[in-house]
Parts: sequence; C-alpha cells; structure tokens
Amino acid sequence: MTSPESQLYASAPVEKLEIGDATLALRRFGQGPALLLVHGWPLHGYTWRKLLPQLTRHHTCYVVDLAGLGDSDWSQLTDFSFPAHARRLKQLVDRLGLARYSVLAHNTGGTIARCLVLIDAPRVHKLALINTEMPGHRPPWIPLYQALMRLPGAGFVFRLQLRQRWFLRSGMGFGGCFHDLNLLDGEFHEQFVAPYIRSSRRTEGMARYLIGLPWQIVDAMAHWHAEMRLPVLLVWGEDDPTFPVALARTMAKQFPECRELVAIPRTKLLPQEEQPQAVADAVLRFLADARP
Repeated sequence: MTSPESQLYASAPVEKLEIGDATLALRRFGQGPALLLVHGWPLHGYTWRKLLPQLTRHHTCYVVDLAGLGDSDWSQLTDFSFPAHARRLKQLVDRLGLARYSVLAHNTGGTIARCLVLIDAPRVHKLALINTEMPGHRPPWIPLYQALMRLPGAGFVFRLQLRQRWFLRSGMGFGGCFHDLNLLDGEFHEQFVAPYIRSSRRTEGMARYLIGLPWQIVDAMAHWHAEMRLPVLLVWGEDDPTFPVALARTMAKQFPECRELVAIPRTKLLPQEEQPQAVADAVLRFLADARP
C-alpha cells in the first residue's frame, strides 16, 4: 500500500529544466518562504517525502533531483563535481526567480549546498545539513566505490549485487544507513534500489555522480566554513557509522553561526527516513527562529 507521504510526493508535476550541461527534475510543494531541498547519493528527491507534510505547512518546498540521479538527466559532457552541481542549483534558483531562500540538504547534497552558499551567499537565508561530508574524514567504502565504479562492467556487477538481500543489508549496501533494516523493504526498495536493478542508464548516472565528487573540496571546507556567515543547523543520525556524530560536533565549531547540532537517537545515515518527525521538528524550529 502506498503511504500518504508517497501519494503527496507523486501528486506534484515533474518539471524538467535544461540547465547548462544537464537536465534537472523539479517538484514544488506548499506555500510560504522558499526552501530548497537537496538530496544525497545514491538517492533522489523522494527521500524528503516523509518531511513534506510538515514542511509544506510553512514553506514552499522546491525538491530537486540532482544530475545523474532520480528523474534528472545527464550527458557525456556533464560535470559531476560538487561546484558544478552548485552552479546548476544557482542557475535553477535564478530561473525560479527566488530573491531569498533557505536550504535543507543531506549527505553529498550537503557539500553541494555549502558550495552553493559560497557562490550565492546574499540569497541563502539559512542552511540545514543532515549527515554530510566532513573535512579530513574519509568513509572507507565511498573512495572504494569510486575506484570500483571505474572498472569495466562495474555497473552490471553492482546491479546483480543489488538483487541479493544479504548485500543490501551489508555495510557495502545499505546496512550502514538504517538502524532498522526492515525499512530497506517496501517503498524504499521500490524507489531507491529497484530502479538501479531495472535500468543500466540509472546505474551509470549514479556511478558518474559518485566518481565525479572531488574530496579536496570537502577538505577545503575546513577553511570555507568560516566564510559562511549565515545561521546553520546540523541534524545527525546518532549511530551513523559513515559520518560519526563526534566528528560532526567538531565540524559544528567551524561555522560562525551554528545554532545547534541535533542528534537523533536510533538513526544512522538516513534520519529523514527513520525518524522524520524528529527531523522535521528540528528543521522547522530552526527555520522559524527569528534571531538575526
């Protein structure tokens, strides 16, 4: 049975916008101050579905699929680096005519969002980050996957592996993403696993996205965070093995105006999937904070 949150997400028309070297997919929800939602790898905008019923009561939510993932498209000329994704988002915001907006971003989307702040600071009002990359930290399986995805036939092998339940629940699959592994079934599997099994094009886009992410940009954030003179919120899965919350607390000190780090118990890499109400409460409290 399809959940009400999924029905809400599916009800929004998909806008396809050609922006530079890619075509981005965009969905709009709600009304109020603008909020841009930026997903991470290997997900797409559907990961925000459980937050939308709360967020859309107060904000116009612009949910984008980044190049290489979801319903967006790419070509052989598409640049998949963090700055390139950010430049396309800035052009998207230009196209939407937004004079001011806040950003909610997860995982690799969080680094893209920080690159966006660096090039569009006057317009970005607030920044909320969920379980994202941290300077100097290398989750061991991500560089490994970047290397493996360059090998001939890697996409075919990956699609075969995704058919195996043991692989999906392992650390090389989604085992490090959920406290409750049963959440890998149902809608999550249909939206984030099955499309890669069915489509070599989707798998290639996912691989190109991952290979294109430069770690030197993440490390440089140790200095660039100090330039981000806007309110920042960190929301973290307390049990995340990919981006440990202890390191996130250290990173929080790099932002001049980090308002809070909210650790969500019994969640790992995807707190918006496991504890959406707690995430929505923290984000809405932050966005409503009137402190200058």
